[in-house]
Formats: sequence, C-alpha cells, structure tokens
Amino acid sequence: MSNEQASSSDGKRKALDGIDEYFDSGAFKAELARRVAFRTESPEPDKRPELYRYLRDEMTPYLDDMGFTCEIYENPIEGLMPFLVAKRIEDEALPTVMTYGHGDVVRGYDDQWREGLTPWEITVEGDRWYGRGTADNKAQHTINLAAMKQVLEARGKLGFNVIALIETGEESGSPGLKEFCKQNKDLFKADVFIASDGPRMQPDVPTVFMGSRGVFNFTMTLECRDGGHHSGNWGGLLTNPGVRMAHALATITDAKGKILIEEWRPDPMSNSVRKAISKLKVGGGEGSPEIDPEWGEPGLTPEEKVYGSNTFEIRAFECGNPRNPVNAIPPRAVAYGHIRYVVGTDPHNFLPALRKHLDAQGYQDIQLEPERDYMYATRLDPDHPWAKWAISSIGETSGQEVAVLPNLGGTLPNDCFAEVLGLPTIWVPHSYAGCSQHAPNEHVLAPVCHSALRIMTGLWWDLGEGDTPTKTAA
Repeated sequence: MSNEQASSSDGKRKALDGIDEYFDSGAFKAELARRVAFRTESPEPDKRPELYRYLRDEMTPYLDDMGFTCEIYENPIEGLMPFLVAKRIEDEALPTVMTYGHGDVVRGYDDQWREGLTPWEITVEGDRWYGRGTADNKAQHTINLAAMKQVLEARGKLGFNVIALIETGEESGSPGLKEFCKQNKDLFKADVFIASDGPRMQPDVPTVFMGSRGVFNFTMTLECRDGGHHSGNWGGLLTNPGVRMAHALATITDAKGKILIEEWRPDPMSNSVRKAISKLKVGGGEGSPEIDPEWGEPGLTPEEKVYGSNTFEIRAFECGNPRNPVNAIPPRAVAYGHIRYVVGTDPHNFLPALRKHLDAQGYQDIQLEPERDYMYATRLDPDHPWAKWAISSIGETSGQEVAVLPNLGGTLPNDCFAEVLGLPTIWVPHSYAGCSQHAPNEHVLAPVCHSALRIMTGLWWDLGEGDTPTKTAA
C-alpha cells in the first residue's frame, strides 16, 4: 500500500470513527428530535408557515455552517410548498452530486398513536425510535447530511461539489416539483443524484435502488339519482349503486388480484431485471404483515410482483354513510383506484383502456376521473457505471452484500431527477418496511440509523477520492 493509499485509508477510518461517536453520544438523536418537533404536515394548509420555518430556521443554519449557500424558492404553483436549494462548490473540475430530502410529513394523527407516544417527540423503546417523520424522511436526510459533515471535518474538504434540494410537499404528491426542476435546470447541473427515502429490502441489509414504480390514482363514480330512498318502499325497484360498482370492480381483477385488463399488464421483464430481482427477498422484518402467496399475478415470485410488475388496488370504496348506515338505497357509489406500474407501461392508456373495458361490460354509467398528475416509472440499469460505483462503495464500507433493486416497489418523484434533469439516480434507503410510515406509531430502528450513517460516510468519503465514473479530482 502506498503512502497516499494509507493516508486515505486512515482518513476514512477517522471519519467512520467520528460518525460512530456522533451516534453513540446522542448527537444524532438530538438533531433528529429537533427536526421531528416541527409539525410540517404538508396535507394541512394551515401548516404552510411551519414548512417555511423548517427550511429557514432549521435546515438553512445547518447547511450554512457546512459552507453551503442557501436560498428558499417559492413553488411555481402559487400558494403551495416551498423549496430550499443549497450549494457547496469547491471546484468546478470536481464531480458534482445532487442530493435530496423532504422536510414535510403526512398528518400526525395525534389521537391515534399508542398510549405513551406522540408524533412530535422521539420516544425510545428498545431499538425503536418513534415520531412522525423519523422514517419518512427526516431521519434519512439527517443521516446523509451528517455523514457529509463528518467527511468535511475529517478531510477538511469534501473533494466534490454538492447541490442539495429540500422540498416540503412530497407527502402531498410533490406539486410543483417537476415545474420547478424544468424552470431551474441551471441550478441542478450535476453528474449524479444520490439521496435516500423508502425502506431497505431487509432491516439489516444495505440496499440500493435506481428508480421507482410509477403511480396513477383515479376515481370511479356512479350517480344513480338524487338522494337516498327507503329500502322497504323502493328495494328491488331501484338500482343499488354499491352493488353495481362492486360488480364493475370485480371485472378489473379476478378474485385473487390478477389484472384482467390486458392494456394494464406490463411488458415481459428483461433478463437483466429478472436476474437482479431473483437475488432479492421481500419482507419487512418484525411487525410486517404476512405475505398472501396466492394473491396477485400468477406465475410470478413475490419479488417479481413488487419490483417487476403492475398492480391495481382499491384504496377506498364509499357508498351511503358507512359511519351511520340507514335502511335506504344510497344514491351514489365512489371507488378510489390506484395503479403501481413499472417502466415500459404508458400511464396515458390507463383510463382509456378502463373506459373501453367498462363499456364492453355494460358499465357505461360509471364516470372516470384522474385524481392528479401521476408520477412516472423510472429505472436505471444496475450495470450503469455510477450504480456499480455506489454499490461497490457501500459493500466495502459495510462488509455486506448489497441488495440491488432495479426499482422501488413504491413511488418517489424520481422522474423529476431522472427524466427532467437527466441524472443517473441512486437511492440508498435508511428505513425498513415495517416502520409504519404514513400511519400512527411511525418509527426508525436505531441499528439501521447507525449502519446508514457509516454507509453514507463511506460513500461521501469515496466520492471525494476522485475515482468516480465521470470525473477525477483536480
């Protein structure tokens, strides 16, 4: 080993020792607790001031201290959630990474948390740290920035440039994010995108994914008449919209969830995707639901169903007054549909195909409406040079084989970065599938956070060493 290599190895070891101390001392927990305390519920319009406060009073001072220049931008859609863009440019000749996080959370559902827990404070029970946003996404961007700060302290510089984007509307569908990226491409000139969200494959397995399934939400509405009518007087004479809607829904999938609309089915998986998926094992660890092996597309493994196929779900079905049912025939029924889809599926065809299908089945009276702009499916080939570089770095630091997902089973606004900005996208998730994100009792696992801090410290250290796919350090 050369003196230069030894020096680099010693520096990386020093950075990893420093991040261990940051976690063991309680500094990470304290930093996360401070951020969890911000009630950044983006679905609640009256919480908009809190979104600004998170960017202005929490993230900006933190990034300023690391030598970033920060600016808060208004959303291109008037009145919606703001963005923070922070830059640290050490040398234009160095590689530039774009990173991302979201400071907003879903509704707290304060009264639904288990006794002894609150959404806005961290409560520790064994390895579980409870609090809204711990898993999604405050712990994740806290980990990445803290690891970057540790590299800066250990090396005296990063050895690369950084563009950080913190949005505050992800839990509301990232409204305006795509427009913001389109209008500000010059802000985001980078070589690679590396960020964190979503769950690991297994809690103790370092994971990388390079894209996500797309999502398409829509409503199916059947209006039969104005007002309800007494079932004793009118039962058997008036069409019940709930019954009719149930029969219509039963034509979309069979009784075990197989999609029956041919245009909704994905293209066959490529050999490379199937090979990558074959190495994976789905499951969320302790507290996760048991898989129903007979549900979904026949002939596919559980892993292929989640990472390589399309699925249709009914998110909600409303008819009458479910909380206070009365003996009457309701006037309308509404079903809320939801499709997750992989690369190669055109989402523009979903509703036309459903319209054609329902008409053929005699359900011309059911109205269809898309709920909002959909998020597109994205996928970076696992053999891409930046993907191989990141996987190698994580494997070396962790000493473990890395689970490599062609795409996440869930959905992220990755199309903004992969398609609009044209960046190779790499996601390194720091949560796990049983974390109860979006639900009461959301939590992270302390060992996963510690592992993630080490992984990201190693990744940022290696990025600053100059041996990257597109540039070398000056």
